[in-house]
Amino acid sequence: MYLPSHFEETRTSVLHETMRANPFGTLVTLTADGLDANHIPMEIDPDPAPYGTVRGHVARANPVWRDLRTPDVLVIFHGPHTYISPSWYPTAQESRKAVPTWNYVVVHAHGAIRIIDDAEWVREQLGRLMKRFESDRASPWRMSDMPADFVESLIRGVVGFEVHIARLIGKWKVSQNRPTADVRGIVAGLQATGAQSDRDMAQLVVDARQDSTER
Repeated sequence: MYLPSHFEETRTSVLHETMRANPFGTLVTLTADGLDANHIPMEIDPDPAPYGTVRGHVARANPVWRDLRTPDVLVIFHGPHTYISPSWYPTAQESRKAVPTWNYVVVHAHGAIRIIDDAEWVREQLGRLMKRFESDRASPWRMSDMPADFVESLIRGVVGFEVHIARLIGKWKVSQNRPTADVRGIVAGLQATGAQSDRDMAQLVVDARQDSTER
């Protein structure tokens, strides 16, 4: 990934929080047929240090867990992203020398994958995911609510995996390269659209400018 230094995010805690907040990741593997990508809900465990472990599962019918040419994989987590209009740049109003761009946040986790064909491991992993996404609902759906034989058949149809992260890379392209006047214009423009994704990006732009002055 092309990563100019002013867009690089190196704080592990920030990278982990982005992974938790955006758990639907992309697992990129090398197979006999070339590169493959699977889109999977995953969880991040901060242990072992320094970068932690990513865990998930796939359907047993999915060939990804059998067709690995190498254990080395890439897991991608996308954070907020949105279009940035040059019309928001006060510095470009006279010269008109500005182009549209796209702001985005992304985390790349590199490491070796371990396939885990173990029913108890899978049960625990499914339970953690279900608890996380159901716990704030008025009537959470629990694994214990389902018939035991159905749960067992579900578990038999799933294979787990974990990736011990050897390299963790974060790219926060959130207008750090624009002058202060343009940053104010970008924030105002994003907030004016009314879209939640744009409001999220506006906050990231503000936070990045604050971080740069505090570091």
